Amino acid sequence: MHGSGASVGEHADLLTAPVDGLDEALAAVDALDRALVAGLLRPQPARAADLTRLAHAVAGSPLAARVAEAAEKAAAGAASEDHFLALAAARTALLGAAHDALTARADETTGRTRTETAVTAPAAQQAANLLMAARTWLADLARTGWQGIDHELVGSAAQIVSAMLPDPALRRLATLLDGFAAELAASCPGTALERFPARRWGDLWARALLLTQPGAAAPPAVGAATGRLLPLGVDLHEHATAAQAQVHAVFEPADGSAPRLVRASVSVPKPDTVVAAGVWQLLRPHLSLLAALGEGRTMDLTDMPLTDEGDLIWDDERARPGDPADPFATARVALPTATAAPTTPLDRHPTRLAEPVLLEGYSTQQDGDALTLTFAGHTLAVDTDRIPTAGPLIPEAVAASGACIGLLRWDDGRFRLQPLAVETTVRKKTVALQAGAWAGGTTDKTGVKAEKAATDAVTVLRERAGRLLRK
Repeated sequence: MHGSGASVGEHADLLTAPVDGLDEALAAVDALDRALVAGLLRPQPARAADLTRLAHAVAGSPLAARVAEAAEKAAAGAASEDHFLALAAARTALLGAAHDALTARADETTGRTRTETAVTAPAAQQAANLLMAARTWLADLARTGWQGIDHELVGSAAQIVSAMLPDPALRRLATLLDGFAAELAASCPGTALERFPARRWGDLWARALLLTQPGAAAPPAVGAATGRLLPLGVDLHEHATAAQAQVHAVFEPADGSAPRLVRASVSVPKPDTVVAAGVWQLLRPHLSLLAALGEGRTMDLTDMPLTDEGDLIWDDERARPGDPADPFATARVALPTATAAPTTPLDRHPTRLAEPVLLEGYSTQQDGDALTLTFAGHTLAVDTDRIPTAGPLIPEAVAASGACIGLLRWDDGRFRLQPLAVETTVRKKTVALQAGAWAGGTTDKTGVKAEKAATDAVTVLRERAGRLLRK
């Protein structure tokens, strides 16, 4: 792993060393999540103790008095919507502090510098009545608890979501509420569940509640980027009804200022029959960068919108393919000097950590499905579950590799590496394999077969839709 002014050999131990206060912060979050499972209408003594633990965790912060009062009221079963908001704020602040500590540790390991805190643009005026309706629904969920959810309570979100969706200023919250309600509906009734995704539902609940605050969903400030974009790799997220590709890259401004780490994302709805390499044909028309990545090219950008958080708001009209570029050359030459963008306050969460890094000179160990890389006497787990099936990169290729571009993440209490590309030896030649190699199209037999199956599935769906409309 390379960093400006620091080799990973000197700092590899930081990836396994404890982070001060991290366990305590996460334990306080877990305490609130246990209370949300049981519900806060008539809390038991153990849940009251959990609420007190959350309040103690933020006792040294500006939130102290409000959270102490909220914990006391919630423990008595008398919490108002404002009290729930304070509890959600405390939970979010603790996870934000955990995110900051882990990001600082990752930066210390890689030697990466980070720009100042992101600025947000002024928020558009939002419909207060709809925000209040959403807050009331979320408060009802907290009182009922995940154990008590039923279709009537969960289904009451649908009307709020429908009213919000036409308003662009409310769409972020509407989409979150819609997805959250769908997850809850699929798990109803709560009394039938043996296990609860307490951290995930706690995350969705707290985030949605904070987004009901006017101005909380303010967009990030946006500037214009002109210069050269050097792709490093693509992170593909695939669900039954949606897919997202997020390209990580180094941007070299034309004015000669310091290179920056940036991302470009595209999300599309998809039928559940389109899987694996077939997903690319749904994403490809919306992001020409995917073709450039598949072909191993740079892109020249002219006045491309770029947020202070490092997200390119992609516009194909402002980009054209550039020269051939090898991601490993980019990782060795440009990545060490690239500065990273900050994360806006509401997005600070350990799961957001995804730091592009280059690892070389490691050995690999395979134990069943568990794969680890060892370098400088330290081991790093490989998150093989995050390697998409929509490309030629497979866990076996990572196990046989000598260099890896990946995303440093935090998951299940430790740092892990998500591979984006590896260099391996095939017939005595060094070959690079990328997770996004088929993003722009492929002649690979497996990829071609998956693309054809996806084309057939989409064609059938279009024909069905056409018949329905004609009827």
